[in-house]
Amino acid sequence: MYPPPSTGIPSIDRVLSAIIPGDNIVWQVDDLDVYRSLAERFAQASLQAGRKLVYFRFAEHEPVLPPMEGVEVSTLDPSIGFDAFAQEAHTRIGRYGRDVFYVFDNLSDLVSRWGTDESIANFFRVACPYLYELDTVTYFALKRGMHLDRTVARIRDTTQVLVDVFQRGGQTFLHPLKALDRYSPTMFLPHLFRDDECVPVFESGQAAEILSSLRSTPLRASPAAGTAPWDRLFGRVAQLREAGRDLRDLSDPEIRALRDELLRMVFGERPALLQVAECYIDPADLLEVRERMIGSGRIGGKAAGMILARKILSSRPEMAEVLEPHDSFYIGSDIFFSFLVDNDLFSLRLRQSRDVHTAAETFPALRERFLAGRFPPDVVDQFSRMLDYFGQAPIIVRSSSLLEDDFGNAFAGKYESVFCPNQGHLPDRLEAFMNAVKQVYASALSPDALAYRLKHNLADSDEQMAILVQRVAGRPVGRLFLPLVAGVGFSHSPYVWSDELDASQGMLRVVVGLGTRAVDRVGGDYPRTIFLSHPTLRPEVDAARILKYSQHSVDALDIVSNEFVTVPVEDLAAASHPFPEGHLLFSWLQDGHLADPVSAGRGPRGARPVVTLNNLLRRTDFTAVLRSMLAALQEAYGHPVDTEFTVSLRGDGRVRVNLLQCRTLSLPGGAEGAEIPAGLPAERVLFEARRCAAPGVVRGITHIVYIDPDWYTGLSLDLKRQVGRVVGRLNRHPALDGARLMLMGPGRWGSSNIELGVNVTYADINNAAVLVEVARSRGGHTPEVSYGTHFFQDLVEDGILYVPLYPDRPDCRFAAEFFLEGPNALEVLLPEWAVLHSAVRLIDVRGVAGTTAALVVDAAERRAVCYLEDAQ
Repeated sequence: MYPPPSTGIPSIDRVLSAIIPGDNIVWQVDDLDVYRSLAERFAQASLQAGRKLVYFRFAEHEPVLPPMEGVEVSTLDPSIGFDAFAQEAHTRIGRYGRDVFYVFDNLSDLVSRWGTDESIANFFRVACPYLYELDTVTYFALKRGMHLDRTVARIRDTTQVLVDVFQRGGQTFLHPLKALDRYSPTMFLPHLFRDDECVPVFESGQAAEILSSLRSTPLRASPAAGTAPWDRLFGRVAQLREAGRDLRDLSDPEIRALRDELLRMVFGERPALLQVAECYIDPADLLEVRERMIGSGRIGGKAAGMILARKILSSRPEMAEVLEPHDSFYIGSDIFFSFLVDNDLFSLRLRQSRDVHTAAETFPALRERFLAGRFPPDVVDQFSRMLDYFGQAPIIVRSSSLLEDDFGNAFAGKYESVFCPNQGHLPDRLEAFMNAVKQVYASALSPDALAYRLKHNLADSDEQMAILVQRVAGRPVGRLFLPLVAGVGFSHSPYVWSDELDASQGMLRVVVGLGTRAVDRVGGDYPRTIFLSHPTLRPEVDAARILKYSQHSVDALDIVSNEFVTVPVEDLAAASHPFPEGHLLFSWLQDGHLADPVSAGRGPRGARPVVTLNNLLRRTDFTAVLRSMLAALQEAYGHPVDTEFTVSLRGDGRVRVNLLQCRTLSLPGGAEGAEIPAGLPAERVLFEARRCAAPGVVRGITHIVYIDPDWYTGLSLDLKRQVGRVVGRLNRHPALDGARLMLMGPGRWGSSNIELGVNVTYADINNAAVLVEVARSRGGHTPEVSYGTHFFQDLVEDGILYVPLYPDRPDCRFAAEFFLEGPNALEVLLPEWAVLHSAVRLIDVRGVAGTTAALVVDAAERRAVCYLEDAQ
C-alpha cells in the first residue's frame, strides 16, 4: 500500500484538501522556473513514497526535472504531428499501467510545433481521461497569456485540478480555480505562498490588488476586429495596444476619436456625465471595462459613475495613494434584453410599465416569472468564469441601469442590490449568483421604480438594466465578513444643526460593518453623522443620549451559514475574534460615563460598547482623507456629489478608501430667503415646528393625510402595515389627482420597523408635497431626518418638504381640533377601510376651512409654520 499522494508541499496539500488518485493537476504559470520547483517537490515526494514516476520530455525548453534517481524520462517527438504524438503518448501510458505518476513538459511549447491552440486542448482531452482511469497523478503546465480563452476553458473543464501561480511584488501566490470533488471554506481564495506555507488572502483590498494586476481578461481574450461597430472599435483599440501605441495620448486624433465613440457606446448618451468623462477617460480605461464585461451594450449609470470617480481620484497622486483597488465586473445591458426575449418576458414588461397603478398587485407574480428565467449556456459559462476569479470572496450584484445615477435622477434605492456570500461548491454559488442577477432584473419593474420614472417624466425613456458586480469590501472577523466602516459621503451637507458647522465641507453618514444601515432607515438604529468641518461635534452631549442615538446592530455576511445577518454591537465587540481596530470604533459605557479606549483590546469588565468612532476621527487621517476625496470629486464634477464608500486601515494605521459609487447630489433649495409671515393670527396657525433644517415654501395645500399617533400606537401589527397601504391608495387615488397633499404621521416614515413609524415605500408617497413626522411624548415615536438615506434623497429629488414636529414641546404649536375633529374624507374615498377611519384622517382643507394651507420653513430660524392662507 502506498501512502496518500502528495504535492511534496504539505501546505498545498491542505489547500487542495488532499491529492486524489486520478488527479490531473494543471499549473498555470508566468515563469517555468516556478513549475520546475513544484514538479521537483512532487517528484521527490512520489519517489520517497515508492511510486514509479515518468517524466514526459518533448519541449525545447530546459528540462523541468533535474536528473533524479528513479525518474524514467520518456521522450516524445512533437514533430511527428498531433495525431501520431497523441497515439504514442496514449500507448506508453497504457504500457506503464496503473498507479504511475507523471510530470509533463510545458504544454504551451507545443503551440510553436503544431501551430494551433486547438490541438493542445484536444491532446489534453485525450490524455487526461485516460490518466484519470489509471489512478495516476499527473503534472501539466500552461504559460499564462499564450492561449485563447476557449483553449484554457476546455482544459479546465477536463482536468481535475487547475491552479494559477503568479508573482506580484516579489511574492508568490497560488489561486486554485478548480478542485474536483473536494471543498474547503478557503480553497478558492488566493494564497500567499512563502516559506512552504500557504496563507489565504482574506482582506478584500489586498485580494483585488493582487488579482486585478494579474490579468485584465479573466473572461475573454482581447476583442478581435469584426464587422459590428462594437467589435470593430474595440478590436482596433486592442490592435493599437499590441502595436505599442499610447492609448492615453488623447492628442492623437485616432486615439481621441476612438475614445469619443466608445465612451458613448459604453457610458451612454448622458451629456453632463460625458462632459466630465471626456476630461479623464481614455481608450485604455474602456478596453479594461470591455475585458471585464459579460455581454455587450452599456454598463449603466452606477458603473459609469464609479469608474469615472475612481479615474478622477487616481489622477491626483495624493488620492491615488489612499484609493483601494477594485476588480469589478460588468454585465452589459444587452444581456438584459436577451433575457427578456429568451424567457418570453418582453410583453409582460411592456404591460407592467404601462399600468403603474396596478404594479403593486401584479409585481409579485412577475418577479416569480423572472426568477424562473434561464440564461443561455455561453452567458452561464462567463458567469462561472467570473466566479472562478472571485473564488469564495463575497460579492454584491448591483443594479446599474441606463437612467440610474444620472444628473438629477439618482434612482436611490429603487432597484435592488443583492449580496452573495459566495460560499460552497461552484454549482451552488453559480445558482445563487444567477438568482441575484434575476432579482435585480425584476426590480426594474417594481412599483417604486415605475412610480419614480413616472414622477420624473422618464416613463417613456429608454431604460435597460446593466449590472455591476463588485467584491464586497472587508475581511473575516470570526465567521462574519464585513468592512471596518462603510457609509455615504456628501461634498455639501444638505443641512447644518449648528452655526459652527460649514455645510460646504460636506458630511458623512457612517456605520460599522456593511453600508446597508447607512442608506436605509432602520428602526431604533442611528449611524454616526459626521460634519467634516467639525468632525467630533455632535448634538448629543450626555452619555445616555449618545447611547440612544448610536448604532446598535451591525450588518455582515456570515460565511459559515452563507447568509446576510444582523448582529448586536455587543456581540461583535465581545466576539472571540473581535475587530483588531475595535478601539477606534467603540467607546465604553460604565456607571453612566463614556470613555474612549487608550489602546487596543477588550473593554473594562461589565462595560457596554457604544459605536462612537471617536478614536477613528481623532487618531487617524480618516477625516482628512474623506474631506479631500469629496472636494476633489466636487471640483471635477462641477457640482456637489453623493458617494458610497468603505474604509480600511493599512499596516501603518493610515486610511484606505474603497469608492463604491459616485453621483451628483440633489440639494434642497430654491427658498433660501423664505420668511414666515409676521403677525399670523393664532386661529390660522395649524402647527409650528422647531429643529427644521432645509428651507422651503409650499402653498396651496388642499388635502392633509393625518395619522393620529395615539391611535397608531394602539393598532395591531397587521393594521399598522395596512396604514401604509392606505396612504399609498390615497397617494394614487384618481379623486386626488392635482391635489396638493401633506402627509402627517408618527415617527420615522419608511422605517423597516413599523413600531417606529409608518411603513411606506416611495410609490406610497411620491405625489405628496410635504411630509411631517410627528412625535408625541406618550407614543414613543421619534422623527429622524435621516439625511443620506435613500428615503431622504427621494424627498429632496421630488421636492417633498420635510418637517419634524414635536407637538408636546412648549416652543411648538399644534391645532389639535383641526386635525382630530371634523369630517374625514377617507370615509368617502376609501369606505372599505372603515376599520382605520379613526387612525387615518383625510382632511379636505378647502371643505373644512374654505381655503388652502401653506407651509413655510425658515432655515435661519430653524422654524416652520403651517397656516391657513387668506381666502381667495
